Amino acid sequence: MARKEPAADAANPGRLKQIALTYKMTRRADKKIGLVLAAVGIVTFGVFLAIGFLIGHPIYLGILGLLLAFLASAIVFGRRAERAAFGQMEGQPGAAAAVLDNIGRGWTTTPAVAMNRNQDVVHRAVGKAGIVLVAEGNPNRVKTLLAAEKRKMNRIVADVPVHDLVVGTGEGQVELKKLRTTMLKLPRVLTGPQVTATNDRLRALGDLMSNMPLPKGPMPKGMRLPKGGPKAR
Repeated sequence: MARKEPAADAANPGRLKQIALTYKMTRRADKKIGLVLAAVGIVTFGVFLAIGFLIGHPIYLGILGLLLAFLASAIVFGRRAERAAFGQMEGQPGAAAAVLDNIGRGWTTTPAVAMNRNQDVVHRAVGKAGIVLVAEGNPNRVKTLLAAEKRKMNRIVADVPVHDLVVGTGEGQVELKKLRTTMLKLPRVLTGPQVTATNDRLRALGDLMSNMPLPKGPMPKGMRLPKGGPKAR
């Protein structure tokens, strides 16, 4: 047990430092964060303390109120910190990929499966909802990228549903802060083994393309890439 104490002691300053950095980052975008957290904590504690005096148990309700005040402040802080982070990431290249990396268990994400010279990009996520293609960039240009990637998916995994989302604030687009929620709301149509099989087929395609002996420089005229991926076992 004694050997674990130094590691635990070293971890605590790390967590506190991370919380402090998160607070500073949030405060840059949300100037009222300190007042909001203080108000939430004081009001929560005050309500429980008042109830405690009314029922004759101020100490018990005061302790409970203090714990719940801390919990309520932590929840509010987490939500406002998340909102501030999304606000800073909005419009930045690769922001959607960062959200996909933290979408949760059950999803396998592959960033930048398609890209053009204007840095419009398409990311891919595979889960029980099927294949989700997430595009970020110019709404008109990414349509071409999405269409090409969907055709590729239909050739390789025709039995798996393919969804496409465009990140943005325009009509028909998904805001960055709502991307994770939108994906989690998609209907689950695949089983765990089917998700694994889909990932294996897509991974095999990636390995095949990366190992092809393509010549350097411009592609010779008339040369074509194979249209199909490896057949499913």
